Amino acid sequence: MTAKAPLRARIVLRDKVDWEALTDEQVIAARAKVNRLRASRAVRIITGLPDRGARIEERTIDLPGRRLRLRVHRPKDAGPGLPLILSLHGGGFIVGTPAQNDWLNSRLAARCPAVVVSVEYRLAPEHPLPAPLDDAYDALAALVDDPFGWGIDPAAVAVLGESSGGTLAALVALRARKNGPPLHAQVLCYPSTDWTDTMADYPSVAANSGNPGLSVSEWRTARRLSVPPTLDPRTVSPVKFDDLADLPPALVVTGALDPGDDHGRRYVERLRADGTDARVACYPGAIHGFLSMPGLIPDARPARREILAFLRHRLRPASNPPGTRER
Repeated sequence: MTAKAPLRARIVLRDKVDWEALTDEQVIAARAKVNRLRASRAVRIITGLPDRGARIEERTIDLPGRRLRLRVHRPKDAGPGLPLILSLHGGGFIVGTPAQNDWLNSRLAARCPAVVVSVEYRLAPEHPLPAPLDDAYDALAALVDDPFGWGIDPAAVAVLGESSGGTLAALVALRARKNGPPLHAQVLCYPSTDWTDTMADYPSVAANSGNPGLSVSEWRTARRLSVPPTLDPRTVSPVKFDDLADLPPALVVTGALDPGDDHGRRYVERLRADGTDARVACYPGAIHGFLSMPGLIPDARPARREILAFLRHRLRPASNPPGTRER
């Protein structure tokens, strides 16, 4: 391990679950417990308080064969013509809830400003890939038409995701390249870009496997449960795609203490090699999942500012003269 995470993160985030030893039923039970905690008010000392300039509401959207829950962040004081940011939570496709990203999503909604919609996509083991991808993409395609009358500008649309949600955001951008709708930005926060049997064969995995935030046990369990034997894992591994040209500009946020750091870095290298505008922003004191835990990891705040500046520039360029900063 090259460096240690902050002490309070190591104390609070000690992983006591041997994920590889759990049955499918035990994973589902553990998910329910984890998600209740992540959505609770008590844990906001870690996950951060929502921005007062945004309202949060729950909605549902009907898609072919299923109904999905949405967690919607909208600015309290904004007119029509708002950008749409589709947000996809992390959790290895086996756990996770949109509420864990309230701190970031509410600030993007209030300060971009934009409509930020987090999708409660289906999870494994009940719903392995590509079901989560289908949920994310179909929700985006429906929301661009502004079915709830939020005043969405269809010419200003972005995707954002963390961890496995970063996988989905990248895959949504790849699918939208061919089928639409047009995307203007993608923000991938410590994304897992390789779900093949080489997913752990990156230097950062060996260097940071002892840090909290992402255990190799949980990562392996996520792959076992979310990538069925009938699915070619390369089709859900953005870094393994042959052609990464003509994609929306990408900001890839990573943590230097994250086992998955090289997943993001390697994807940026591939994007740039194929002519897509992409850059990596690596934070030296950050572990995996740090944007969901600003109460533990100080680097979450400068990372949030960088994400906001990137999205403002790509989605609202006319309203952002040189020198514009987050308030």
